[in-house]
Amino acid sequence: MDFKLSDEQREMVDTLRKFRQKELAPKAIRWLNGDYPYENLKQLAQMGILGMSVPEQYGGSSATVLDAVLAMEEIGKSCYVTALAALGEIGVQTRIISEFAPEPLKKKWLPKIASGDYILAILLTEPDAGTDVPNYRTNTDIKGAKAIVNGQKTLISRADIADLMIVFTRIDNAPGAAGIGCVIVEKGAKGYQAEGKYHTMGGEHLCEVVFDNVEVPVENVILRDNGMKKLLSAFNMQRCLNSSICLGMAEGALEEAVKYLRDRKAFGKPIGDFQGMRWKAADMMIEIEAGRGLLYRAAVSGDPFPDPTMAAMAKIYCNEMAIRVTSQAVQVHGGYGYVDEFPVSRLFRGARFGSLGGGTTETLRNLVGRKVVEHMDLATGIASLNTF
Repeated sequence: MDFKLSDEQREMVDTLRKFRQKELAPKAIRWLNGDYPYENLKQLAQMGILGMSVPEQYGGSSATVLDAVLAMEEIGKSCYVTALAALGEIGVQTRIISEFAPEPLKKKWLPKIASGDYILAILLTEPDAGTDVPNYRTNTDIKGAKAIVNGQKTLISRADIADLMIVFTRIDNAPGAAGIGCVIVEKGAKGYQAEGKYHTMGGEHLCEVVFDNVEVPVENVILRDNGMKKLLSAFNMQRCLNSSICLGMAEGALEEAVKYLRDRKAFGKPIGDFQGMRWKAADMMIEIEAGRGLLYRAAVSGDPFPDPTMAAMAKIYCNEMAIRVTSQAVQVHGGYGYVDEFPVSRLFRGARFGSLGGGTTETLRNLVGRKVVEHMDLATGIASLNTF
């Protein structure tokens, strides 16, 4: 197996590294108050990053899942808020449109996503249901050429500023998982209300959203039959990108820790000369490389949507690894690691998002465990699970 990046991938990573070191890192503290980093996203659009999930015929680059993972990983090293903002255009929202929307809507929306002119939000969680998608109550009634959306969503990123809302909703009150589909609501729709009610420890604002007889064209209902299965399949990419941001934050934290280990002196020498500190650095590096191996394998397991078991394993590990590694980086910095002005403090708080969004680690452990217990062929063992 060849784990080397192509020349094109390496060039992209190097370009993003220079950009995030020059532009993202010095300004990262600005976004702790919940402001949206418009200027950063416009620059990423000009670099072609926001068009990675847009097909070439609509102005994008038709990038692979691994390409997107590499981009999000690099951005995540310096600015969690910018990474989460870019996830809106690189992630599942755009893939849902490019894979499932009718052609007129692709032509209408995808070029604007690639150019950075459109911000996207995905609306899943409800006050009484998060991971429990089959029990969502938001409903869309189909009435001839129109679709009427009613319901409530909560803890939604960018819902107060987005141009397109990709909404997981019940269709015509059909019960259970079979009743779940997807409708797209455009900015300015009458009856749509979004308030940035919650401020996260990572720096984002999350919204409460209400749909009060929101009317959209029936063409905006892009998934009905077997909708939930298709939507959850699309989410396997989101799980890889969630993991890539976590991997990036862990890497950024280790880079900051190494700087501190070299510069900070105690008892007449750099603290990096002490064995205990070197062991911390070694353990952080081992964890990062283990996460990278899982994540990159998941990313190349399928395109446009990765294998669900591989994506789940990568997300579980990278989510929890990032918390451990960023925490150790804070510890290396001592008291300085606890203040906003040092990047490790922000990376530590940002890392906590991973295991909460895109499927909690508890839910994903159920998915992986079911695959192992129910589907392993004991004649061939682990090989029968098709994970390598």
